[in-house]
Amino acid sequence: MKRYLDYLWPIIGLVAVVWSVDLLWDKLKAEAGTDAAIEALLEQGSLWDNLRIVASRIGQKIAVIPAEAFLHAALATLVAYAALAWYDRIALIHLGKEKGISWFYVSVCSFVTYALSHNIGASVFSGGMVRYRAYTAKGLTAGEVAVLVALCSFTFAFGTILLMGLVLLYEPEILRPLGRLSKWFTIGDGTARLIGAGLLAFVALYTIGSWLKFRPLRIGTFEVIYPRLRIVARQYLAAPLELAGAAGIIYFALPEQGNPGFLIVLGAFLLSFSAGLLSQVPGGVGVMEAVFLAVMPGIPAPAVFAALLIWRLFYLILPLVISLPVVLAFERDQLKRHTRIAPPP
Repeated sequence: MKRYLDYLWPIIGLVAVVWSVDLLWDKLKAEAGTDAAIEALLEQGSLWDNLRIVASRIGQKIAVIPAEAFLHAALATLVAYAALAWYDRIALIHLGKEKGISWFYVSVCSFVTYALSHNIGASVFSGGMVRYRAYTAKGLTAGEVAVLVALCSFTFAFGTILLMGLVLLYEPEILRPLGRLSKWFTIGDGTARLIGAGLLAFVALYTIGSWLKFRPLRIGTFEVIYPRLRIVARQYLAAPLELAGAAGIIYFALPEQGNPGFLIVLGAFLLSFSAGLLSQVPGGVGVMEAVFLAVMPGIPAPAVFAALLIWRLFYLILPLVISLPVVLAFERDQLKRHTRIAPPP
C-alpha cells in the first residue's frame, strides 16, 4: 500500500499544479475583464489574443502607480512572506522539531503553502497538504503536522485579534461607513472601543495562560501542549509583522491624496481579508473592494481598484506563479527517491 501512496502523492501534486494554473488564468481574466466589452472579447478570442488583452488591460491599470510605490510594495511583500515563514518556525519550536530543518527549507515550504492556500481557498486543506508532504519528509508525524497547521492558523488569528483590537481603540470610526454594507457594523464609537478592549483582553488572557503554564490537554493518546512564553513572545512579533506587511502593499499603492493613513488601511485590510477567508472567497475578490471603497470615500474608486490589483499581483498571483515549479520539482525529487529505494519485484 505504501508503494502505491508514494506514486499517488506526485499525481495529487500534479493535479494541484494544473488546477492552480487554471485558477491563475481565471484570476488574470477577472482582473482584466471589468466591463462587458472586454469580457466578450475574452470569451471569443484565441488564447494568444486573450493573453495580449489581459496583459494590456492589467498594464493600463497599474501604469498610474509610480515606480517608487512598486518598490515599497515589493519590500512589504518580502516582509509579509518572511513573517509567514516565521509562523512555521515558531510551530516547529513549539513541537521541539526545529533541529535538522533549515530556515531555507521552512521558508520554501511556507511560501508554497500560503501561495496555494491564499489562492485556492480552504487553507487548512490546501495548506495542510503541502505541509504534510514537506514535513513528513523531514520526520514529523501526521499528528505533529496537524498541530503545526493549527498553531500557524492560530498565530494568524492571534495577530488579527491583537491588531484589530488596537485599531478599534484608536480608530473606532472605521466601522461607521460599513453600516451601509451590513447592520452588524451599525454601532457607536464607544461600543467599537469596548469591542477593541475585549479583543485585547482575549490576547492578555492567552498570554496569562502561557505564563501560568496551563497543563496539556489530553485526548486519548493525543496531547496538546499550551504554548509557552517563548512561543507567545514570538507570536507577538511575527503575526503583526506579517499583517502589517500585507496591508503595507495596499498602503504604498494608494495615492497620497485622500489616503486616510496606515492604521485605517490596516483596519480595512484586517476586516476585508478576514471576511474573505471566512467566506472562502479566493483572494477576497469583491469583499475587499466593497470594504475599502466604504472606508475610504476620499480616494477615487479606480485608485482603490489599482491598489488592490497590486496587492493581488504581489501577494497572490506572483507567489502562485513562483510556487508551481517548486511543487513540481519537489514531487519529481520524491518520486525519483522512492523509485531508487523501491525493492525489485
